[in-house]
Amino acid sequence: MEKLFEKLKEYLHMDTEIPFDEFSQYYKSLIECLNTTFEEMDQDTHLKARYACSIVQANAESREKSEKKNAKAYKKISAKTAFWMNAINYRLIKEGMTQAEIDQAIEAINDSI
Repeated sequence: MEKLFEKLKEYLHMDTEIPFDEFSQYYKSLIECLNTTFEEMDQDTHLKARYACSIVQANAESREKSEKKNAKAYKKISAKTAFWMNAINYRLIKEGMTQAEIDQAIEAINDSI
């Protein structure tokens, strides 16, 4: 997850949008990482994964409206990352965090980037 998070930081500092193929590849890598390591993630990693999903989800939602050619793929990406955001949220709450604490932690991550 750390490599994916560092790549996300790099993307967030870019002035231009990455092409669909690169966006899709990042999304697939993120989902693969979640599928294989979700159970072993600690709280900090869960928070970073939730942040990454929120960024990918928001970008996919935005691109779905502006890129008709790949709109269906962006819609799927948006739905899948929203699912993972909810799953991570559920896990964090189950482990004792409040929604306010999660939101604050996500805001702190955003501020640090």
